[in-house]
Amino acid sequence: MQRTLIGSLGEQKGKEVQIKGWIHVERNQGKMAFFDIRDRSGIVQGVVFGKPDVLEIAKTLKPEYVVCMTGVVNERPAKMVKEGVTNGDIELEITGITIINEAETPPYDVTEDSLGKDEEVRLKHRSIDLRTERMQKNIRVRSEFVKRCRDFLMERDFVEIETPLLTESTPEGSRDFVVPSRHNPGKFYALPQSPQQYKQLLMNAGFERYVQIARAIRDEDLRADRGYEHTQIDVEMSFVEREDVMQVIEEMVTSAVEKMGYTIKQKPFPVITYQEAMAKYGADKFDLRTEEDKKNRILAYAWVVDFPFFEKTDKGTWTFTHNPFSMPKKEFLEDLMKGENIENILTSQYDLVCNGFEAGGGSIRAHKGEIIKAVYKVMGNTDEQIEDKVGHILEEFRYGTPPHGGIALGVERNVMNLTGEESLREVQAFPMTRRGQTAVMNAPKPLEIEQLIELGISVKKHLDD
Repeated sequence: MQRTLIGSLGEQKGKEVQIKGWIHVERNQGKMAFFDIRDRSGIVQGVVFGKPDVLEIAKTLKPEYVVCMTGVVNERPAKMVKEGVTNGDIELEITGITIINEAETPPYDVTEDSLGKDEEVRLKHRSIDLRTERMQKNIRVRSEFVKRCRDFLMERDFVEIETPLLTESTPEGSRDFVVPSRHNPGKFYALPQSPQQYKQLLMNAGFERYVQIARAIRDEDLRADRGYEHTQIDVEMSFVEREDVMQVIEEMVTSAVEKMGYTIKQKPFPVITYQEAMAKYGADKFDLRTEEDKKNRILAYAWVVDFPFFEKTDKGTWTFTHNPFSMPKKEFLEDLMKGENIENILTSQYDLVCNGFEAGGGSIRAHKGEIIKAVYKVMGNTDEQIEDKVGHILEEFRYGTPPHGGIALGVERNVMNLTGEESLREVQAFPMTRRGQTAVMNAPKPLEIEQLIELGISVKKHLDD
């Protein structure tokens, strides 16, 4: 007999079926035993009675045992129907049980919401935590959101292209995680903070419309909405202006979230300048919802535009606010090339905000080498330093680069808005702990001495090690 998914048992009334899954709840009442059994598609109540051999096995079952059960799908009497519950109108009369795998008692009850329980325990036993209803929902919402965004773009002639994970340390704004090279002792790769330069080179290559569900890795301070690793829907387009990119992304987000059943507060999304946002909200990430909107899980999107290109560092020098590869607004291009009026130069950067979070950010890019050079000059780089940092992209841009722009939408931040979660750890399958420890596995940890020797690395021991 073929397996039937629990979620489709309502279509099998009066028929004998076979289901496979986990014991969710067990209730032994002596001459009868009741179970809630779950699989990926749902939960159903089953009952054993009148079959002593089956009842004997049933009495040995405990929560989280993996089982195969056969039985007949019966309609429940009208007075016993559970309204608003999947399979609330049926019950499985169990006629056979096979134990596929036994289970020890989990570290906490997976029938309850794990939010608020010890996070160290939750992440150590993450595969158990992911069995809970809320975590199952969050990961599935994440999957659906990404799929709908990808499908929208693929239907519009975007090409999905992977970019390298082992790359060069580049000036993206955060610290890099580095990887030693065994074949090149004393030299290191960097893990990508974003595919920024690669996607611009793909525009140089003539693909014109690129998308990637990209992993981005940054060594930055951990907080509720930021981790070492995140995923972004990474998009780049050729022969576009700022409004072209914003329109495509707004249509994509609207299409995805509305098809998932969510309501957007205002369409088209409001467009607010950085200066207006700071004056009105005191931040460039703001929440446009009312208390009633929040209660009803409304999504309030807005665009923020006209950001300052540069800001002062602690040392009194200039650095970029978002991205050194951005184009200034047209009216400030001459100032940039002359290195004048730096504090007033505005960039073509645009951020998408939603419910108080930055949901995405991008810009129109500099597609001429002399513009990128001018940015690095403002930041105090010599010609030699510019060549060392971005010489490769300057070289490629000598061969006919189209105007282009793009954006990256943080998957975790967007899914947090969809699910109402307050931490990105609640929408990642295997996130880091607050102290930067991996879930399930024990990293970071020291390397074996043989590995260090092979890599040509020596490690200075700290006094507290």
